[in-house]
Amino acid sequence: MSNVIDGRFSNAERSAVYRAIFERRDVRRNFLSTPIPDHILKRVLTAAHHAGSVGFMQPWDFVVVREPTTKSAVKKLFRQANAQATTRYQGKRATLYRSLKLEGIEEAPINIGVTCSRQRGGPHVLGRSMVRDTDLYSTCCAIQNLWLSARAEGIGVGWVSILDHSALKRVLGVPKSVKVLAYLCLGYVSTFATQPELESAGWRERIPLEQLIHYESWGRRVTERKGKR
Repeated sequence: MSNVIDGRFSNAERSAVYRAIFERRDVRRNFLSTPIPDHILKRVLTAAHHAGSVGFMQPWDFVVVREPTTKSAVKKLFRQANAQATTRYQGKRATLYRSLKLEGIEEAPINIGVTCSRQRGGPHVLGRSMVRDTDLYSTCCAIQNLWLSARAEGIGVGWVSILDHSALKRVLGVPKSVKVLAYLCLGYVSTFATQPELESAGWRERIPLEQLIHYESWGRRVTERKGKR
């Protein structure tokens, strides 16, 4: 008899899913030089490609970067953008910002540029008529799938958001009509942090879930449920 009833996962399978979610980290350090085998990279990208997308648009593409010269060019873009970002903070906040490691571009064996082709599916994509940015949201779902499947494979992923995407498009040869959405660093790591790095560094704390749940309307924090007494 199958241990899956009515589509439910077994206890072990369900625990594995939640473990991947809770132990996912934005990894920027501790990358190993161990290469990611092609079949495992394909497995991770296949998981990304099976994300949900509005109108089954599938607007994503993945630019896989391995060459040191390309990584070096992207690292240069990061340094330029980060120098500008540093000026936004003062005092202790600035000191803390400068102490943070915010990328692993050259350390990670593989970098991946994730793009969104906003014209894919034609001018009339089912479900997109009122909310045009659903293609961007769909691509973010693909990124999350990639991140979680990579974690299950023991692969760290770091999202480098401090980049000029217009300049990044030129480095990666991305067409003007296509939007760059993310630049990711992937690699096996010596260890995964037990909590997000920005949390452990004191940059931000996790907001209690109770503060973020509203019932029926914004600001209503307590739910009233009818039932037998």
